[in-house]
Amino acid sequence: MEIYQLPAFADNYLYILQDLERKIAAVVDPGDPIPVLQKLRELDTPLVAIFNTHHHSDHIGGNRQLLQHFPQAVVYGGAGDRGRIPGQQVFLQDGDRLEFGDRKAEVLFVPGHTLGHIAYFFTPLAPDRGGELFCGDTLFAGGCGRLFEGSPSQMLNSLDKLRQLPEATRVWCAHEYTLSNLQFALTLEPQNQALQNRYAQVKAARLRSQPTVPSDIGIEKTTNPFFRWDQPALMALTQNQDPVKSFAKLRRMKDQF
Repeated sequence: MEIYQLPAFADNYLYILQDLERKIAAVVDPGDPIPVLQKLRELDTPLVAIFNTHHHSDHIGGNRQLLQHFPQAVVYGGAGDRGRIPGQQVFLQDGDRLEFGDRKAEVLFVPGHTLGHIAYFFTPLAPDRGGELFCGDTLFAGGCGRLFEGSPSQMLNSLDKLRQLPEATRVWCAHEYTLSNLQFALTLEPQNQALQNRYAQVKAARLRSQPTVPSDIGIEKTTNPFFRWDQPALMALTQNQDPVKSFAKLRRMKDQF
């Protein structure tokens, strides 16, 4: 499975998945249909699936136009987003499994950013390889999504679920927010050497206009405060030993950053 990362809008990423053997393609969160159609023409590959993570317009805005070009494409989304994703035909729940080409994916229910948010985890082909996580706006490189519909408890549980994935899993999130996320993280853990190193690398990459996505679960566990809410230093910083309340305060601090 080849993965093509397409920039869209100010800071979105859309993803085309191509199965070279079967000569088919899928797209994840096609908010803008134009770059998707351009890439599909370049690849000379038909679209057979649209994988939506949640109902926000910058993730679903291209569904209808893509279906006009590829009426055979199947639209997937969370069961909790019924009626909010254009063209949705498959209503997925936590633990559901699906296939694309030679790859199998597990559906993870990860509410918090929205109430119906899901993620797609394409499991590794071999034990020594990493999987591919398409997590929409739940987990970002160095951060997490805002709580537009869900609660801090829901988001904490969702991120904890993602934190359990293999460390080599690549994280294909939907926005280029890494630099500002790490700037905030450094205000919380200025002595974190792994975080300092990552910030320097990300800053240099952005100066060259290079993407900082994908990340991986391992680096998130050492540098992302929203994967580290239960670290004693961060709980002390929030002056709260209750994990949910500590996490909620971190998220409020980021909202105000």
